Amino acid sequence: MPSLPTFSPDAFIDLALTNNVLKFGEFELKSGRISPYFFNAGLLATGEMLSLLANGYADALAKQMKATHGKSDELVIFGAAYKGIPFVAATAQALWNNHDINAHWGYNRKEAKTHGEGGQLVGADVAGKAVWVLDDVITAGTAMREVVEILDKAKASVAGIIVALDRKERGQGKQSAIQELSATLNVPVQALVDMDDLIDYLKQSEGNAEYLENMQAYRSEYGV
Repeated sequence: MPSLPTFSPDAFIDLALTNNVLKFGEFELKSGRISPYFFNAGLLATGEMLSLLANGYADALAKQMKATHGKSDELVIFGAAYKGIPFVAATAQALWNNHDINAHWGYNRKEAKTHGEGGQLVGADVAGKAVWVLDDVITAGTAMREVVEILDKAKASVAGIIVALDRKERGQGKQSAIQELSATLNVPVQALVDMDDLIDYLKQSEGNAEYLENMQAYRSEYGV
């Protein structure tokens, strides 16, 4: 059985490129901007990719627990439907296997269930808990604000948010969506990989001069 490397930005970027999760080129975004790269979390569709990403989330959460002296059995993690569901399930396993942290995990449905146990939340009881939310990328922050509202209705609070990628570009104002969200909720929002990591990766790779130039130009125009 092949051993999975410890999570690092370069290891993740390498694997993301191999699996076409990350592409360099020209891509039109919803905002109308022409981005020199595109990250498609929907293609995190292999055990290797999911395991590496989960290890990254688990490492970040374990550091947070250590920094705040939190009890390992009190950690609650939450996946934003739909992409966040496999992330949070795999991360719970990585926390247990790699860090001996027995996290509680759950997720939301897009539509509330009207039969059986009913409701919009599945998994761990989040009432009265401070919950860490996992997601892939925060673009405008709209989806994450919806998750925050769902948790608020369930009488839970947000301890922090961890995403796979931070584009580090401003939205309508001077701040990025992540900066705005962090300021609004007054909680930490961190990313495992950001645009500066992508630029550093290209600097260290051969034959990527055009991609590097486009990334640096985009960062200069839209970055925060």
